[in-house]
Amino acid sequence: MRELVLAVVAGAVAAGALTTSATGQEPSATLDTTVQAFLDRHRGSWRDLNVPESDGRILHDLVVKRRFTRALEIGTSTGHSGIWIAWALAKTGGKLITVEIDPGRHRTALANFKEAALSPYIDARLGDAHQIVPSLSGPFDFVFSDADKDWYKNYLVAVWPKVVPGGCFTAHNVAGWVLGRGIREFLEHLKSLPDANTIMAKGSAEGISISCKR
Repeated sequence: MRELVLAVVAGAVAAGALTTSATGQEPSATLDTTVQAFLDRHRGSWRDLNVPESDGRILHDLVVKRRFTRALEIGTSTGHSGIWIAWALAKTGGKLITVEIDPGRHRTALANFKEAALSPYIDARLGDAHQIVPSLSGPFDFVFSDADKDWYKNYLVAVWPKVVPGGCFTAHNVAGWVLGRGIREFLEHLKSLPDANTIMAKGSAEGISISCKR
């Protein structure tokens, strides 16, 4: 009887019916339902410097398409972009480190991650990204920068050596008629990197640059 049960379970896993993450969390189909329900409940309510849904979806699809697993987010806010990134990482077997300086936003993000059932895929850190980001050992295959724009170049300088070949550094709010000095300096530095290919994401509501390491 035990052999029959094992055979049935093995067949279900092979068919994708019981796909479970490496962290031992709920089957992927159940997680997808939970996350989608969370996003539906909160649609249109994201404030506090969060990304719009269209940009969250771009990040999610990039992580899934390239099978990234070691992700860093600079600027958690209350967790909208982190939800999209972590949802993708749940599908690739990865995990997200996300950094937020504001205690209130950090607490709200933690609650959102828990409600979306994505906490096991997220290492949410409270503190100053100016200090935390350079101290991270990496390596990373995906980075999303959405914190203080004047520091974008500094984040890139600190993290780019830790991005693996094939990995991508993405940044938010890099398009528009008027770009602040910090964004201009960031984009100019991107052009100077000999091992980076940079494009602007199609369909982004607020501008996402995607720089992938050759």
